Amino acid sequence: MVHSVELTLDEAGDAAVRRIWTALQDADLPSQANHTGASNRPHTTLTVAEEISGAADAELVSMLPKLPLPCRLGAPVVFGHGRYTVARLVVPSAELLAVHADVHRICLPHMPSGALHHTEPGQWTAHVTVARRVRAEQVADVLAIAAGAEIDGGFAGLRHWDGNARVDHAISG
Repeated sequence: MVHSVELTLDEAGDAAVRRIWTALQDADLPSQANHTGASNRPHTTLTVAEEISGAADAELVSMLPKLPLPCRLGAPVVFGHGRYTVARLVVPSAELLAVHADVHRICLPHMPSGALHHTEPGQWTAHVTVARRVRAEQVADVLAIAAGAEIDGGFAGLRHWDGNARVDHAISG
């Protein structure tokens, strides 16, 4: 399993993404709404590693004054091959890119194997996932539902997901 550090959305952004999840589910398409775990919520992953020591959490508290951080969800994007992931891109602001770089810098000493390459500064694609394991013949239908007006909201929280224990730890001061 993996560990990650994630930004969670404010109430308005969370609700807007959950409406997409519900519309996909209602259309009998793959949807993040099908994952009913208590920790499943719309988010943007900032960094991922095989392990991130819990000691990073105390240092990540320094990021809290930067929240809330405005965010805009833009066009849909498709990742993968065979079974696809569909997401809404997060329009990158200078502030978001700075938060991403700071979180990477803070977490790196607490990642014995380092960060996964696609989450490093300069390689990262900020997004909020709406559906996973989408078959090729479903992509057009999922995109038709996932597309729409830009969603304005904010990033309101920061959490550390421990995939081994399947627990999220809210970063709070």
